[in-house]
Amino acid sequence: QVQLEESGGGSVQAGGSLKLSCGASGRIFGIKNMGWYRHTPGKQRELVAQITTGRRTNYADSARGRFTISRDNDKIAVYLQMSDLKPEDTAVYYCKVTADSFGLGVYGDYWGQGTQVTVSS
Repeated sequence: QVQLEESGGGSVQAGGSLKLSCGASGRIFGIKNMGWYRHTPGKQRELVAQITTGRRTNYADSARGRFTISRDNDKIAVYLQMSDLKPEDTAVYYCKVTADSFGLGVYGDYWGQGTQVTVSS
């Protein structure tokens, strides 16, 4: 199985910055897409940013221009640098990794436990 450990969440004032980190460990034979999602009570979990193995990125409209996703394939880690944070960015942020955990070329999605980001006005 694949374990994901997130860090970097916290409380910040509007306009501030935070960097989220997510490291993967366990039985990992291959990694494809890595991404960050967020969930706010009463809303569906939404994609914030995603990065492919070729480092092609995709951002939600709300994140584009303020957030930057990156990955370190050697460390099997994905990062989300968040700048100019707004109160509406308040949510639990989850990392997701698409990985082959059995060495059979079959990939599945694995999720972190979530890290809280709170932005005050």
